[in-house]
Amino acid sequence: MNQPLAYIHPEAKIAQNVVVEPFSTIYKNVEIGEGTWVGPNVTIMEGARIGKNCKLYPGCVISAAPQDLKYKGEASTVHIGDNTVIRECVTINRGTAMDKNTTNIGDNCLVMAYVHIAHDCIIGNNVILVNSVQLAGHIEIQDFVIVGGTTAVQQFVKIGAHAMVGGGSLVRKDVPPFVKAAREPLTYAGINSIGLRRRGFSNEKINEIQDIYRTLFLGGLNHSKALDKIELEMVPSDERDEIINFFRTSERGVIRGYSQKDAD
Repeated sequence: MNQPLAYIHPEAKIAQNVVVEPFSTIYKNVEIGEGTWVGPNVTIMEGARIGKNCKLYPGCVISAAPQDLKYKGEASTVHIGDNTVIRECVTINRGTAMDKNTTNIGDNCLVMAYVHIAHDCIIGNNVILVNSVQLAGHIEIQDFVIVGGTTAVQQFVKIGAHAMVGGGSLVRKDVPPFVKAAREPLTYAGINSIGLRRRGFSNEKINEIQDIYRTLFLGGLNHSKALDKIELEMVPSDERDEIINFFRTSERGVIRGYSQKDAD
Protein backbone atom coordinates (compact mmCIF):
# COMPACT_ATOMS: atom_id res chain seq x y z
CA MET A 1 0.00 0.00 0.00
CA ASN A 2 1.67 3.19 -1.19
CA GLN A 3 0.45 6.51 0.12
CA PRO A 4 -0.24 9.15 -2.56
CA LEU A 5 2.09 11.61 -0.81
CA ALA A 6 5.10 9.26 -1.21
CA TYR A 7 7.29 9.43 -4.34
CA ILE A 8 8.42 6.14 -5.89
CA HIS A 9 10.45 6.20 -9.10
CA PRO A 10 8.71 4.11 -11.77
CA GLU A 11 11.87 2.02 -12.29
CA ALA A 12 12.13 1.01 -8.62
CA LYS A 13 11.30 -2.66 -7.97
CA ILE A 14 8.96 -2.76 -4.98
CA ALA A 15 7.21 -5.96 -3.88
CA GLN A 16 3.42 -5.84 -3.91
CA ASN A 17 2.87 -5.87 -0.15
CA VAL A 18 5.50 -3.28 0.78
CA VAL A 19 4.03 -0.33 2.71
CA VAL A 20 5.45 3.11 1.90
CA GLU A 21 4.21 5.88 4.20
CA PRO A 22 3.69 9.57 3.25
CA PHE A 23 6.57 11.88 2.35
CA SER A 24 9.06 9.08 1.68
CA THR A 25 11.17 9.14 -1.50
CA ILE A 26 12.41 6.06 -3.34
CA TYR A 27 14.83 6.59 -6.24
CA LYS A 28 15.37 4.43 -9.32
CA ASN A 29 17.57 1.33 -9.18
CA VAL A 30 16.10 0.33 -5.82
CA GLU A 31 14.76 -3.09 -4.85
CA ILE A 32 12.61 -3.75 -1.77
CA GLY A 33 11.44 -7.21 -0.70
CA GLU A 34 8.07 -8.46 0.51
CA GLY A 35 6.61 -7.33 3.81
CA THR A 36 8.95 -4.38 4.34
CA TRP A 37 7.59 -1.22 5.94
CA VAL A 38 9.00 2.15 4.84
CA GLY A 39 7.99 4.77 7.39
CA PRO A 40 7.31 8.44 6.70
CA ASN A 41 10.11 10.77 5.62
CA VAL A 42 12.46 7.95 4.62
CA THR A 43 14.87 8.49 1.70
CA ILE A 44 16.06 5.44 -0.24
CA MET A 45 18.56 6.38 -2.93
CA GLU A 46 19.97 4.58 -5.97
CA GLY A 47 21.63 1.22 -5.38
CA ALA A 48 19.61 0.14 -2.34
CA ARG A 49 18.74 -3.57 -2.08
CA ILE A 50 16.46 -4.12 0.91
CA GLY A 51 15.26 -7.57 1.95
CA LYS A 52 12.00 -8.97 3.25
CA ASN A 53 10.13 -7.89 6.39
CA CYS A 54 12.43 -4.98 7.20
CA LYS A 55 11.30 -1.84 9.05
CA LEU A 56 12.69 1.59 8.11
CA TYR A 57 11.78 4.32 10.57
CA PRO A 58 11.31 8.07 9.89
CA GLY A 59 14.28 10.15 8.84
CA CYS A 60 16.64 7.37 7.79
CA VAL A 61 18.65 7.76 4.57
CA ILE A 62 19.68 4.57 2.80
CA SER A 63 22.30 4.34 0.02
CA ALA A 64 23.43 7.96 -0.12
CA ALA A 65 26.72 8.64 -1.91
CA PRO A 66 29.85 7.83 0.13
CA GLN A 67 31.48 10.63 2.09
CA ASP A 68 34.78 9.83 0.41
CA LEU A 69 36.70 12.27 -1.81
CA LYS A 70 37.88 9.35 -3.96
CA TYR A 71 34.29 8.55 -4.92
CA LYS A 72 33.60 9.72 -8.49
CA GLY A 73 29.95 8.80 -8.90
CA GLU A 74 30.44 5.15 -9.89
CA ALA A 75 27.50 2.79 -9.49
CA SER A 76 27.54 0.94 -6.17
CA THR A 77 25.07 -0.57 -3.72
CA VAL A 78 23.80 -1.03 -0.19
CA HIS A 79 22.45 -4.50 0.68
CA ILE A 80 20.21 -4.94 3.73
CA GLY A 81 19.14 -8.48 4.65
CA ASP A 82 15.77 -9.80 5.80
CA ASN A 83 14.05 -8.87 9.10
CA THR A 84 16.41 -5.98 9.81
CA VAL A 85 15.20 -2.87 11.64
CA ILE A 86 16.63 0.57 10.81
CA ARG A 87 15.55 3.15 13.37
CA GLU A 88 15.16 6.94 13.17
CA CYS A 89 17.74 9.10 11.38
CA VAL A 90 20.15 6.28 10.54
CA THR A 91 22.42 7.00 7.56
CA ILE A 92 23.91 4.16 5.47
CA ASN A 93 26.25 5.05 2.59
CA ARG A 94 26.77 2.83 -0.43
CA GLY A 95 30.13 1.30 -1.37
CA THR A 96 32.99 2.52 -3.51
CA ALA A 97 34.81 1.04 -6.49
CA MET A 98 38.08 1.46 -4.55
CA ASP A 99 37.00 -1.36 -2.21
CA LYS A 100 33.99 -3.71 -2.12
CA ASN A 101 31.61 -1.59 -4.23
CA THR A 102 28.91 -2.34 -1.66
CA THR A 103 27.93 -1.77 1.95
CA ASN A 104 26.31 -4.87 3.39
CA ILE A 105 24.07 -5.37 6.44
CA GLY A 106 22.90 -8.88 7.27
CA ASP A 107 19.67 -10.48 8.46
CA ASN A 108 17.92 -9.85 11.80
CA CYS A 109 19.95 -6.76 12.69
CA LEU A 110 18.84 -3.85 14.86
CA VAL A 111 20.37 -0.50 13.91
CA MET A 112 19.20 2.04 16.48
CA ALA A 113 18.60 5.76 16.05
CA TYR A 114 21.30 8.11 14.71
CA VAL A 115 23.74 5.36 13.75
CA HIS A 116 26.01 6.10 10.77
CA ILE A 117 27.36 3.25 8.63
CA ALA A 118 29.92 4.47 6.12
CA HIS A 119 30.91 3.09 2.73
CA ASP A 120 32.12 -0.49 2.26
CA CYS A 121 31.21 -1.68 5.76
CA ILE A 122 30.25 -5.33 6.15
CA ILE A 123 27.83 -6.05 9.00
CA GLY A 124 26.94 -9.68 9.79
CA ASN A 125 23.69 -11.25 10.95
CA ASN A 126 22.00 -10.59 14.32
CA VAL A 127 24.12 -7.50 15.01
CA ILE A 128 22.89 -4.73 17.33
CA LEU A 129 24.27 -1.21 16.89
CA VAL A 130 22.99 0.93 19.76
CA ASN A 131 22.04 4.62 19.44
CA SER A 132 24.58 6.96 17.83
CA VAL A 133 27.22 4.35 16.98
CA GLN A 134 29.46 5.81 14.26
CA LEU A 135 31.19 3.46 11.82
CA ALA A 136 33.88 4.79 9.49
CA GLY A 137 34.52 3.15 6.12
CA HIS A 138 35.70 -0.41 5.41
CA ILE A 139 34.73 -1.84 8.82
CA GLU A 140 33.78 -5.50 9.30
CA ILE A 141 31.46 -6.52 12.14
CA GLN A 142 30.77 -10.25 12.38
CA ASP A 143 27.64 -12.10 13.54
CA PHE A 144 25.98 -11.53 16.94
CA VAL A 145 28.06 -8.47 17.86
CA ILE A 146 26.64 -5.77 20.14
CA VAL A 147 28.18 -2.29 19.96
CA GLY A 148 27.19 0.06 22.79
CA GLY A 149 25.78 3.53 22.25
CA THR A 150 27.88 6.52 21.11
CA THR A 151 30.80 4.24 20.21
CA ALA A 152 33.06 5.42 17.37
CA VAL A 153 34.87 2.80 15.27
CA GLN A 154 37.91 3.72 13.18
CA GLN A 155 38.14 2.73 9.51
CA PHE A 156 39.30 -0.79 8.58
CA VAL A 157 38.64 -2.13 12.10
CA LYS A 158 37.29 -5.67 12.47
CA ILE A 159 35.07 -6.85 15.34
CA GLY A 160 34.81 -10.62 15.81
CA ALA A 161 31.65 -12.67 16.23
CA HIS A 162 29.81 -12.64 19.60
CA ALA A 163 31.87 -9.70 20.88
CA MET A 164 30.37 -6.92 22.96
CA VAL A 165 31.81 -3.39 22.93
CA GLY A 166 30.92 -1.12 25.84
CA GLY A 167 29.08 2.13 25.26
CA GLY A 168 31.08 5.29 24.62
CA SER A 169 34.12 3.39 23.38
CA LEU A 170 36.72 4.52 20.85
CA VAL A 171 37.61 1.46 18.78
CA ARG A 172 40.99 1.91 17.11
CA LYS A 173 42.10 -1.73 16.92
CA ASP A 174 40.45 -5.06 16.13
CA VAL A 175 38.22 -6.65 18.78
CA PRO A 176 38.52 -10.46 18.78
CA PRO A 177 35.55 -12.86 18.88
CA PHE A 178 33.68 -13.91 22.06
CA VAL A 179 35.01 -11.08 24.26
CA LYS A 180 33.84 -7.96 26.05
CA ALA A 181 35.81 -4.79 25.34
CA ALA A 182 35.63 -1.65 27.47
CA ARG A 183 37.59 1.16 29.17
CA GLU A 184 39.80 3.83 27.58
CA PRO A 185 41.97 2.93 25.81
CA LEU A 186 39.79 0.02 24.75
CA THR A 187 40.99 -3.23 26.32
CA TYR A 188 39.94 -6.83 26.87
CA ALA A 189 37.38 -6.99 29.70
CA GLY A 190 36.64 -10.71 29.85
CA ILE A 191 34.56 -13.23 27.94
CA ASN A 192 31.05 -12.33 26.78
CA SER A 193 29.78 -15.29 28.80
CA ILE A 194 26.20 -14.06 29.22
CA GLY A 195 25.80 -13.53 25.49
CA LEU A 196 27.34 -16.91 24.73
CA ARG A 197 25.00 -18.71 27.13
CA ARG A 198 22.00 -16.98 25.58
CA ARG A 199 23.10 -18.32 22.20
CA GLY A 200 23.43 -21.91 23.38
CA PHE A 201 27.15 -22.23 24.15
CA SER A 202 27.77 -24.90 26.81
CA ASN A 203 29.69 -24.20 30.02
CA GLU A 204 32.47 -26.46 28.71
CA LYS A 205 32.77 -24.41 25.52
CA ILE A 206 32.75 -21.12 27.44
CA ASN A 207 35.49 -22.44 29.74
CA GLU A 208 37.53 -23.45 26.69
CA ILE A 209 37.24 -19.93 25.25
CA GLN A 210 38.14 -18.49 28.67
CA ASP A 211 41.30 -20.62 28.83
CA ILE A 212 42.36 -19.44 25.37
CA TYR A 213 42.04 -15.78 26.33
CA ARG A 214 43.81 -16.31 29.66
CA THR A 215 46.77 -17.53 27.66
CA LEU A 216 46.54 -14.63 25.20
CA PHE A 217 46.01 -11.76 27.63
CA LEU A 218 47.11 -12.96 31.07
CA GLY A 219 49.87 -15.48 30.34
CA GLY A 220 52.74 -13.02 30.09
CA LEU A 221 53.47 -13.91 26.45
CA ASN A 222 53.26 -11.77 23.34
CA HIS A 223 50.46 -12.69 20.97
CA SER A 224 52.67 -14.62 18.58
CA LYS A 225 54.09 -16.89 21.30
CA ALA A 226 50.70 -17.23 22.99
CA LEU A 227 49.12 -18.37 19.72
CA ASP A 228 51.87 -20.95 19.22
CA LYS A 229 51.26 -22.25 22.75
CA ILE A 230 47.48 -22.45 22.19
CA GLU A 231 47.94 -24.28 18.90
CA LEU A 232 50.38 -26.73 20.45
CA GLU A 233 48.66 -27.45 23.76
CA MET A 234 44.92 -26.99 23.27
CA VAL A 235 42.59 -29.42 21.53
CA PRO A 236 41.53 -28.15 18.07
CA SER A 237 37.97 -26.78 17.85
CA ASP A 238 36.06 -24.34 15.68
CA GLU A 239 36.27 -21.66 18.37
CA ARG A 240 40.00 -22.17 18.99
CA ASP A 241 40.76 -21.98 15.28
CA GLU A 242 38.51 -18.92 14.83
CA ILE A 243 40.39 -17.03 17.54
CA ILE A 244 43.81 -18.05 16.21
CA ASN A 245 42.87 -17.04 12.67
CA PHE A 246 41.48 -13.70 13.84
CA PHE A 247 44.71 -12.74 15.61
CA ARG A 248 46.97 -13.94 12.81
CA THR A 249 45.08 -12.15 10.06
CA SER A 250 44.53 -8.87 11.91
CA GLU A 251 45.87 -5.92 9.93
CA ARG A 252 45.26 -3.14 12.46
CA GLY A 253 46.41 -5.14 15.48
CA VAL A 254 44.21 -6.46 18.29
CA ILE A 255 43.19 -4.64 21.49
CA ARG A 256 45.41 -5.43 24.45
CA GLY A 257 44.67 -6.93 27.81
CA TYR A 258 43.86 -4.85 30.87
CA SER A 259 46.68 -4.10 33.28
CA GLN A 260 47.03 -2.34 36.62
CA LYS A 261 48.91 0.45 34.83
CA ASP A 262 45.69 1.22 32.91
CA ALA A 263 43.82 1.57 36.22
CA ASP A 264 46.47 3.95 37.59
